[in-house]
Amino acid sequence: MTDGSSQAWLDRYARSVMQTFGTPQRVLVRGEGPYVWDADGNRYLDLLGGIATNSLGHAHPLLVAAVTAQLTTLGHVSNFFASAPQVALAERLLQVAGAPQGSAVFFANSGAEANEAAFKMTRRTGRTKVVSTLGAFHGRTMGALALTAKEAYRAPFEPLPGGVEFVPYGDLGALGRAVDGATAAVFLEPLQGENGVVPAPDGYLAGARRITAEHGALLVLDEVQTGIGRTGEWFAFQNPRHEGVVPDVVTVAKGLGGGVPVGGVIAFGPANATLLGAGQHGTTFGGNPVAAAAGLAVLHAVERDGLLENVRTVGAHLRTAVQSLGHPLVEGVRGEGLLLGVALTAPVAPKVAEAALARGFIVNAARPDTVRLAPPLVLTTAQADTFVAALPEILDTVGEGVSS
Repeated sequence: MTDGSSQAWLDRYARSVMQTFGTPQRVLVRGEGPYVWDADGNRYLDLLGGIATNSLGHAHPLLVAAVTAQLTTLGHVSNFFASAPQVALAERLLQVAGAPQGSAVFFANSGAEANEAAFKMTRRTGRTKVVSTLGAFHGRTMGALALTAKEAYRAPFEPLPGGVEFVPYGDLGALGRAVDGATAAVFLEPLQGENGVVPAPDGYLAGARRITAEHGALLVLDEVQTGIGRTGEWFAFQNPRHEGVVPDVVTVAKGLGGGVPVGGVIAFGPANATLLGAGQHGTTFGGNPVAAAAGLAVLHAVERDGLLENVRTVGAHLRTAVQSLGHPLVEGVRGEGLLLGVALTAPVAPKVAEAALARGFIVNAARPDTVRLAPPLVLTTAQADTFVAALPEILDTVGEGVSS
């Protein structure tokens, strides 16, 4: 009989899987709602959600039924043909994004692929200069990596596609000085997730829209981590504090498929929708009927079950509860909805994540001084409170020996 323990699986992993991600923390074998279980039978409250991906949690009945039903009818076709789920998902995305008449969607398989496609769209403007921000993360494919500021990710693969200039995130003055008549596009995240959950300041997106419009440049918003209800709106740019900004392009992935790989580029208006013409870009699996069915199921569940309101309610509760602990290691909580960063007073976030895992909670260190929370949108207040109740002990264990 094959040993089914975590250690046995880790041994097999080490012998067969590229060590791109290092040694896995656990071997997970099943999930239900916001919980997962490892190969040794231990249960964890998943407060990371596959990094903001498992929007409906694990094994959600509606998602399971939609994918199963689609596989029994039509699993895959090439993009020489259309499928009903593909068309319906595109229509629904345009609707929830508030995109005007003449807008269109290109489907991909991931956030990096969506940003790669958006990068190619910028070249079709006839300009080659692109402005991104320090702290940005747009993916690890060569084009998406060119838009990503983190040197540790970039250096091993340079030279990357050129023409990208980085400015400080949230600094409208710097953005205004960088954008000129040669600029094809500005890429921005409404909230920088990988940089420690850093929200755009009030007025920043609206200011970026004014600057790009003045110079005829595209405003591309990367909503891969923030889209599909993560911040309490369908998309983060729809938060009223962003003053009704209308972007040219929005990229989406992660939570759209609820764990099934799907990504997309939403081009606002007919001029932007035609930037990638026939034969100028493609994908084998993008818009796959099964992935599209998953996306439709997620959007339906978010609307049917009032998950946008749930995200706002549980997110606000979680933020307040953590801050109210008054723990000396907690500086504050940043973020929106259920994308939160617990800012620490010492660079011990990796140790906090490790200690939390030992106590049955999955979180991650977005940076040395920030613990990121991105749980399923179905998380309840009671479930969140189990983490809040355990957090002081977790922090106390990590805080031993940390100077004040």
